[in-house]
Amino acid sequence: MSESCNHDCSSCGANCGERTAPESMQVPPNESSCIKKVIGVVSGKGGVGKSLVTSLLAVLMQRRGYQTAILDADITGPSIPKMFSLHDRALGSELGILPAVSKLGTEIMSVNLLLENETDPVVWRGPVIANTVTQFWSEVVWGDVDFMFVDMPPGTGDVPLTVFQSLPVDGIILVTSPQELVSMIVKKAVHMAQKMDIPTLGLIENYSYLECPDCGRKMNVFGESRIEEVAAETGIEVLGKLPLNPSLAAFADKGTIELFEGDWLDAAADRLERL
Repeated sequence: MSESCNHDCSSCGANCGERTAPESMQVPPNESSCIKKVIGVVSGKGGVGKSLVTSLLAVLMQRRGYQTAILDADITGPSIPKMFSLHDRALGSELGILPAVSKLGTEIMSVNLLLENETDPVVWRGPVIANTVTQFWSEVVWGDVDFMFVDMPPGTGDVPLTVFQSLPVDGIILVTSPQELVSMIVKKAVHMAQKMDIPTLGLIENYSYLECPDCGRKMNVFGESRIEEVAAETGIEVLGKLPLNPSLAAFADKGTIELFEGDWLDAAADRLERL
């Protein structure tokens, strides 16, 4: 051991006999949970449809015969329960908190399922929010889950950091929109994942185009898509492009997202099956 040793092996380059590996910060799941794959759904900015993509991926994988679950980590802006028309408060047992279950079987936990009124604001500081996310992982009785999707708030702050450190994330899917700033924002999220040794599975572009119902022509309402350019710069695969679709928005607003029809994210589902 070096005379100047500060006992912090994570920041030390010496190869002494007392050297130890950094302690894992991962939190064990509930004893009754068996979760095979954890997928983070991430965006660098808000308002790009991350919760919609999370819901669609869970529905798609459920349709393919996998048991899916959604951990809604967007604590201050939860929207997942509404998309699945879940409004009753979550229950508990001696084993832990029981997740809500959608009509087609997707298990869901969100702070909205714990509030007395679902319109009540969540006015909490960062550490409390981060702790709530880990509690959703460790105290919820998830059961036997093939794919858990973690719907994260935008950016690279407390909650994404907590999820990457505390949960065994197998990969992330980045949701973007066709705007000029998208390249810089995507790279920030990619670099964060790289620093945390989390694989980026692919990119999904929302609001990609509007298809004319009469002639079928695709119109770029939010400008020309740059997702292929971003994919080439980052070396990340494009897994889908979601259009501006009134019927899809109606399914989400009415809480019937499980009834959507469309093949926009089939490539993303194929990528998840290859994990």
